[in-house]
Amino acid sequence: MQEQNYKNHRKLDPLFHIILLAIIIYLFVQSVINLVDTYSHGGSRQQAVMFLMIAMAFAISFAKIRTFPLKVQDRAIRAEENLRYYILTGKPLDKKLTISQIIALRFAPDHEMVGLVDRIVRENLSNDQIKKAIQHWRSDHHRA
Repeated sequence: MQEQNYKNHRKLDPLFHIILLAIIIYLFVQSVINLVDTYSHGGSRQQAVMFLMIAMAFAISFAKIRTFPLKVQDRAIRAEENLRYYILTGKPLDKKLTISQIIALRFAPDHEMVGLVDRIVRENLSNDQIKKAIQHWRSDHHRA
C-alpha cells in the first residue's frame, strides 16, 4: 500500500464521486429542461414534475449517503483520538478542540501528538495547518 502523506491522504471513489454525481447532475438538468419544455409546448406537467422530483430525490440521497457515514466515522475518530491522548497523558483532550482539529490529529504519531495538541490549543490551528505540521505521517487506510 502506498505510504500516506499530506498530498495523497484524501480519498476519492471515482464510481461514486465522479460517475454517480455526473449521472445525477445530468438527470437533474434534463428534468428541468423537460419541465420547461412541457410548460412551453404542452404535455404532461404531472409527469415532468415527477421527473424533477425524482432527480431531486437522487441529489438529496447522494448527499445524505455520503454525510451519514462520515458523521459516524468522525465520532469514532473523536473517541479513538481521545482514548489515545488519554493513554499518552492521563487526561482527556482539551474541550477547546473542534471535531475537524481532532480528525486532523489522527495522522499524527504518538510522539508528536501531545506537543501538537498543546500547539493547537495555543495557536488555534486549522485542520489543514495541523496536517502540514505533522512531521512523520501516521497512515489511516481504513476510513469511509
